Parts: sequence; structure tokens; C-alpha cells
Amino acid sequence: MPDARSGRPRNDPGQYDDLAAHWWNPRGVFAMLHWLAAARGALVPPAPRDGAVLVDLGCGAGLLAPHVAGKGYRHVGVDLTASALALAAEHGVTAVRADVAAVPLADGCADVVTAGEILEHVPDLAAVVGEACRLLRPGGLLVVDTLAATALGRFVAVTLAERIPGGAPPGIHDPALFVDRAALVRECARHGVALRLRGIRPSAVGVARWLARRADTVAMVPVPTTAVLFQGVGRRG
Repeated sequence: MPDARSGRPRNDPGQYDDLAAHWWNPRGVFAMLHWLAAARGALVPPAPRDGAVLVDLGCGAGLLAPHVAGKGYRHVGVDLTASALALAAEHGVTAVRADVAAVPLADGCADVVTAGEILEHVPDLAAVVGEACRLLRPGGLLVVDTLAATALGRFVAVTLAERIPGGAPPGIHDPALFVDRAALVRECARHGVALRLRGIRPSAVGVARWLARRADTVAMVPVPTTAVLFQGVGRRG
């Protein structure tokens, strides 16, 4: 069923075309994606070698780019939305239009694979995790962030977040696709990646400053539960 506010079915990729003008607005409907991109980029170390590659699955408009610039990677972004990829290319990302469940890149091509706020949008989690791990070189780093398949996660990310400034655009998520944490860890392990999870949330002080227009961004801070929003980090053995 279409969402009454967005006019499209939940999780419809066409919403990203509808909202294309908002991607790089730090105070727009994608504000929290900027905050998450900064937190994800902080987990990416400097490139371990000349010619290192970072593959950014579900890259959108390339919001990760400023947070990995200068770390020595060729930044390759994979996404289905052409309008977002055009913006990503403007920010130095090598754009590849493809499904993240079938990435047209070689096995072991990446020193780092990131999957930020994409796993909760895919119907086949196992396929996407398999692709992410396939792309990694031995010793390569996987960095993810996503939403947990819990009652609390659904309430916070959909019922609440779609109604507050800086939260998710209405209809952008289908809570039926939120991620089973145990399944994610299990699938990564099946492909030789030992994924460690930690919960995160926006800083309450940072949100207050952002709402008061005293800051354009909000830091993400660790929390003791992974039941809503979480990061995962692991290396391929």
C-alpha cells in the first residue's frame, strides 16, 4: 500500500528521485544520513596500500565522500538510483549503477566495503552480505550500519522518526525489511568475516544544537543496545 504522505509504496526506490534535491542539504530530509556517513567514515582507516579501493554499497549521492577523502582510496559507489549517482560523481565517487545484490565488480577488488543504511532496504539480506564479503580482499574491512528488526527499532525508525525534524522521510523504510542482527552476523561469518556490532544514536545535545540552528551536523554516540540503530565492523579472514 502507498504511504499516505509520500504517495509511493514503502521502500520504493523512486522516492530517492523525488527527493534528489535534498541529498546534500545538511538540514534537509536526509540530515541523519549525513550524521551516519560521518560515523561510518570514522571507522575507515587510512588506505593500507597504493591503489586501495573502497566500495560503497548503496552510496546514494556520495555522502560518505567527504569523510574518506584524503585517506587514500579510490571511492567506488554502487547504487540503483541514477539521479543520486550523478550527484555522487560530482563529489569524486566513481559511480556504478547496479543492484547491491549483484555487483559487477571483481572478487577481492576492495580493501574496504561499506554498506551504510542499505541493508534495511534489501529483500535478500544473504545475497547482499555475500556480495559485500565477495568484494573484500583477504584482510579487507567491512563497515555497515543499519536498523534492527525489533519492535523498538520499528517504533523509533518509523513511527517516531517519520514525524520529527531530521528523521526519516515518510515511507522511506519498510519495517518488514529491518535486519535480524543474528542473521547478519551469521551470514558474515559464513563468508569469513567476524562482524562485531555496537549500538549508536544521535547525541541528544547535538540534536538540540541542530534544532536550534547552532550546528549543521550531529555526532553519533555509542549506546549499550543494538536494538534500534547499529554499526558492524569486521575483517575478512
